[in-house]
Amino acid sequence: MTDLNSILEPGMLVQHPQKPDWGIGQVQSNAGGKITVNFPDAGKVVIDGTRVALLPIIEP
Repeated sequence: MTDLNSILEPGMLVQHPQKPDWGIGQVQSNAGGKITVNFPDAGKVVIDGTRVALLPIIEP
């Protein structure tokens, strides 16, 4: 499987596929497969990119 999380950069908006109640978060950093995201309803969360494929939010 290709690591789709590798395209995530600071400032991008994402959603956790299993935690939609966390809201839309903003990527703070992406280093070594660890992605730090600031979610409005969960705060700052470090996600293991090898276990969770975050969903990028494309703004028009």
